[in-house]
Amino acid sequence: MLPLHPQDIQFRLDRLAGQDLYLHLELTTGAYATHLDSTRPSGSAFISNAIVHYTHGSISGTAPYRVGLKTADGWVYAEGLTHVDEKETERLIMAGHDSQGKLIVALQLSREKF
Repeated sequence: MLPLHPQDIQFRLDRLAGQDLYLHLELTTGAYATHLDSTRPSGSAFISNAIVHYTHGSISGTAPYRVGLKTADGWVYAEGLTHVDEKETERLIMAGHDSQGKLIVALQLSREKF
């Protein structure tokens, strides 16, 4: 994975807008590592292969970034994104990592199931 470049992400979001896409959204504040420090509360969210159809997608902020997807009934967004899988051309796979390289957030969009 390489650091996000907002202009590239915006181009890719625009290209995917208006289509039925599969969404993978994952967030953790340490749920995978609470065994190292049981006093630290953890939180997480996970959704995979949910269909989303957005009319407008945008990236904002300075690293880490926020990506929002405007749907007919509301918004989907992920904050804390830092990297993109540069090898993917059809799917948009973004992630946010902490200073130790551990996953904090992932936002992925695809025309096919993950």
